Amino acid sequence: MKFSLSPRNNINLKIAFDAIIANKVRSILTALGIIFGVSAVITMLAIGKGAKEEILSQIELVGVNNIVIEPIIEQIDEDLEESDSKDQKKFSKGLDLKDAQSILSVLPTVKTISPEIILDTYVISTGKRRSSKLIGVETSFFNISNISLRKGKMFTQSQMENADPVCIIGSGVKKKFFPGKSAIGAEIKCGNQWLTVIGITAEKPVSQKAKDNLGIRDYNMDIYTPISTVLVRYKNRAFLQVDKGSDDDDDDDDSPKVVAPFNYNQVDRMVIQVNESGYLASSAEIISRMLKRKHNGVVDYQITIPEQLLQQQQKTKDVFNLVLSAIAGISLLVGGIGIMNIMLASVLERTREIGTRLAIGAKKQDIISQFLFEALLISLSGGIIGIILGIGTSYLISEFADIKTMVSPVSILISFGVASATGLIFGISPAKRAANQNPVDSLRYE
Repeated sequence: MKFSLSPRNNINLKIAFDAIIANKVRSILTALGIIFGVSAVITMLAIGKGAKEEILSQIELVGVNNIVIEPIIEQIDEDLEESDSKDQKKFSKGLDLKDAQSILSVLPTVKTISPEIILDTYVISTGKRRSSKLIGVETSFFNISNISLRKGKMFTQSQMENADPVCIIGSGVKKKFFPGKSAIGAEIKCGNQWLTVIGITAEKPVSQKAKDNLGIRDYNMDIYTPISTVLVRYKNRAFLQVDKGSDDDDDDDDSPKVVAPFNYNQVDRMVIQVNESGYLASSAEIISRMLKRKHNGVVDYQITIPEQLLQQQQKTKDVFNLVLSAIAGISLLVGGIGIMNIMLASVLERTREIGTRLAIGAKKQDIISQFLFEALLISLSGGIIGIILGIGTSYLISEFADIKTMVSPVSILISFGVASATGLIFGISPAKRAANQNPVDSLRYE
């Protein structure tokens, strides 16, 4: 069956177009199923692609094949009547650098490890003051976290060993304190110490969703210094003792007391990178057993695998998108059935017209072409409107629902192709029925 635009097909196309224009309302109603189906397909694919890109960007933020260990700091309910009981809580030294060294030396699956000490402090420079976080790190932190330097240099081994007062600032800190001028070599006061800026990190965008879901900080506003510098010049929690309270406390109060949470952990965060993703679960289990033994059986830490959490999110979103795409496909199917029903009714309604065309010399091929062109024009126009509506809906979802969407040319081609195929497939049966009409019976039809 050939559909080249020969003079006869031009006439058939014009007749089909005139028939659609003559019945505008019916044609629009017929195309609604295609419009909403195509729009839904484009929107669902845009949401799916946006979710995938967001997951990939979050994986890039947390790093690949990483295990994150963080201490658990809990409040303690202390009952005075039970304070002298024999059952005392087991002592744990907390998360410290020795844990990191043990994990790195014992586990062959571990590629590198990055301990972090996080201090809430304030920054003073060039007459400005702002609250910030001072992060004590080793050089491995920047590789694991995918943070690169825009200017300056990394910490040297000598600076790490000697606990030198140096720092690398985030791009946001540079913009805040050193706008329009170089920050390298400048002095910046963090807490009660002056640090020399030796590097500036490249800007690393972090979405609010990534901050909420993964607990990621805004790296651009952080100040990084060697971990030894924090331990020597600021605070080493491994040497601090718990304040047991003063003698002025009211001894007559027998009510239970809540002791404020005390952070006895030397390290606030530890990121472990393994060689392959297949080792993540097994490595995390071994690390958990090691830490439990080293912490005297006290589980005062939590172990998470960000990549697995993100993969689980992706699977959930994939299932969700699959269901919604199936619903969109059903909408296209219903739209196709609607086209077939209307076209069958149109054949019955235009029986005399078909008989007249056949009587004056039109061939069956002309009748088939006429009705196929009509079905295709309805589906293609519906497809074009659906594409515009789908792109617009995706934009509105991204703007007002805070859901990332990405419309790809592939989704538009798929939707347009499905719309064309729907019109062609569901238009064949009415077209053949029209072509098989007996001219004499058609002319007599009332």
